[in-house]
Parts: sequence; C-alpha cells; structure tokens
Amino acid sequence: MIARPTRRWQHLAALSWWHPAVTGWIRLTIAAICVVALVHRLFWGLSSNTIAGANFLAYLTMESNILFACVWIISGVDALHRMTDPPWLTMARTIALSWTTTAGIVFGFLVWQAGERAIRIDVPWSDQLLHFWVPALALVDWAFAAGRRPAPWRVVPIVLTYPVLWGAVTMWRGSVIGWYPYYFLDLRQVSGPPEFLLTSGAALGVFAIVSVTLVLLSRRHHARRRRRAAAGSGRGAEQLE
Repeated sequence: MIARPTRRWQHLAALSWWHPAVTGWIRLTIAAICVVALVHRLFWGLSSNTIAGANFLAYLTMESNILFACVWIISGVDALHRMTDPPWLTMARTIALSWTTTAGIVFGFLVWQAGERAIRIDVPWSDQLLHFWVPALALVDWAFAAGRRPAPWRVVPIVLTYPVLWGAVTMWRGSVIGWYPYYFLDLRQVSGPPEFLLTSGAALGVFAIVSVTLVLLSRRHHARRRRRAAAGSGRGAEQLE
C-alpha cells in the first residue's frame, strides 16, 4: 500500500517551489540598492571637484559593485524562472561576491588606518551601502537562499586574477597621473616598498580567504541538501513497505 504524503511533506514541497521566487525578488532588491548607491556615490564624488571624484571607475569597489549589480540582476531574474542556478551563474556570483566582500573588508581597514594616520576619509551613506550593507545582504543570500549549486574550486584563481591585473594597471596609471585610489599603493604615503608589498599581499590574501570561504559554504549546503534528499528517500521507501 502506498501511503499518502503527510501534510508536513506537502508543505515542504510547496516551499521548494515558493523559495526560488522569493530568492529572485530578494536578489533584485539587493541589486537595486547597489545601483542606487552607485549612482549617489558617482554624483557625490563629482560634486567634490577633486581628482578622486573624477576617477570614479578607478576604484576597485566601484568596478566590483557594477559587476555585482549586473550579476545579481541576472541571478534574480533567473531565480524567478527556474529552481536551481546554472553552473555559470554560480561561478559569476562567487566571483562578484568575493570582490565586493573583500572590498568592504579592505575599506574598513583603510578607514581605521586613516584615523591612525590622521588622514580624513569622508564616508557618505552610499559608501556605507556599497562596502558593508550590500555585501552583508548578499552573503545572507549566498548562505541561505534556495537554488544554489556548489561553486567549483577553479573560481578561486579567477577571483585572484582581477585584483592582480587591476593593481598592475593602477600602479602604471598612478605613475603617469600622480594619483592612486588607495594610499597604500602610493609609495609616497607609505614607509617604502616593504610596507607596500606587505599591505598589497595582505589584501590579496583576503581575496583568497573570502573566495575559499564562499566555495566551502556552497559545498557544505550542497552536501547537506544531498543528505536530506537521501533521508527523505529512505522514509519514502519505508512508507511503501
């Protein structure tokens, strides 16, 4: 005799169809917050009439958040139409989230260091959103949203490639125009090459740690989901007996 599904399992089945849609709207909301913050930060910088404001796209934070907004819009729309993220989207989300999260961590360190060095750093609300709130919301999405796939390990070297290339271009450009987006890249503002190499290496290490952590979180979730599916299959087999 085949037992009918219990109300509890019927409810879970309904949730499995409901959660991806909610995930989609959450991702679109996060992307919208990011876009609003980017627009405000652009005009706030331009209104300062400084070289920093005129070099909006020179900041790693702005470049990574532009990519983040695009990826989260795509992933939000995708979640409204399918149950599981495609593999390429999982990779894109891992890359974008690694960059934005690391940018927030490094920015927090720079603000602290600026205070220690008596260097003034203005932090408008848009910067607070881009560096702290958007990554935090996206991390909650990454850890708990439905439809996630395990991220591949090959995404880690891809994550590290961007800051290395960005750093090389920034150093060359800074030597030409005499301006750097972050003080630790300017040898005139640090004690010398050792401090420059140490700080840059530490920043690259944070990129690696963040990307590895995201991969581990995605794989842990996938393994837990497989165990639940196996347990559910076992209970179903018992009901059929």
